[in-house]
Amino acid sequence: MARTPGQAARRDPDWEGVRLHVVSGKGGTGKTTVAAALALALAAQGHRTLLIEVEGRQGIAELFGIAALPYEERRIASVTPAQLGLPAQDGAAAAGGEVHALAIDTEQALLEYLDMFYKLGRAGKALQKVGFVDFATTIAPGVRDVLLTGKACEAARRKGPDGRRRYDAVVMDAPPTGRITRFLNVNSEVAGLARIGPIHSQAQAVMRVLKSAETAVHLVTLLEEMPVQETVDGFAELHEAGLPVGGVLVNMVRPPVLDAAAVAAVDGDHREEVALALGEAGLGGRSRKPETVRAAVEPLLDPLLDQAREHAERVELERARRADLQQLKLPTYELPLLGGGVDLGGLYRLAGELKRQGAA
Repeated sequence: MARTPGQAARRDPDWEGVRLHVVSGKGGTGKTTVAAALALALAAQGHRTLLIEVEGRQGIAELFGIAALPYEERRIASVTPAQLGLPAQDGAAAAGGEVHALAIDTEQALLEYLDMFYKLGRAGKALQKVGFVDFATTIAPGVRDVLLTGKACEAARRKGPDGRRRYDAVVMDAPPTGRITRFLNVNSEVAGLARIGPIHSQAQAVMRVLKSAETAVHLVTLLEEMPVQETVDGFAELHEAGLPVGGVLVNMVRPPVLDAAAVAAVDGDHREEVALALGEAGLGGRSRKPETVRAAVEPLLDPLLDQAREHAERVELERARRADLQQLKLPTYELPLLGGGVDLGGLYRLAGELKRQGAA
């Protein structure tokens, strides 16, 4: 069942126990924006989250209005329940939490990996200079995915000196839905490449995390035919691969302009009714003469009726797409379309919506 924008009461979170939230979606659905909003929502009650980017686009830095992120974890935002429009909290929750971010650099991650398992030291720098890193990740793209997913899984399970988890949750802004299953199913990618050794062991360790109850793969979509179809296909592929599917996050939902009765009636001949309503609203000026009023409102009738028909068609199409998503039987959340794009304030607003609807 879909949770809709603007619900007043905050629901209990649907994903208790999940530490790694993988966010995917068709290009253009606002996947990075939703991932960032989810990271804020998860941090709001005194928690620390890590937001990871794996595609090298620096989308996180752009969203938060900061300089390009280096290959290191750093704090990029703090968030309190009050900033998300949520009721006041007591204790640590009232103080809020933190969002940290990491833009994974494949080259640096591979050198880090080689140093960790093979103690290459300076030799790793030499490999970098001769172009070995690009060569290795080009001929064996599965290795690249092992490195990217491995970094996220390590962060999700990392513990500090006090024995507590370093991060309460990790959110990965992952590749698009069309290749998310292959990206996550790294075990099959490296099966023919390394049947034994550190790379094989790393892949196996990553798959144990990705297929555990600590991971959820969320799919971002729009109420449009192609994004919904890609979401349905992505769900089927993830399910077949045994990867844990989380929720569906419907982004950029436009508010209804006409009520159900108006939508149902839009196909009728309402020209005279609309003309009368416009005249009663004063669009004919001070004159009360019928011919004067009609002359004033006549140019408005066709554009208004056309817009009403277009809106009714969109509402019907969106209703059909919602029905398609309901067939998946997954928790579904709806985020509103924000006019003028998403600035930092809008990002916090979306985070509040996710929190109220139980996504975090």
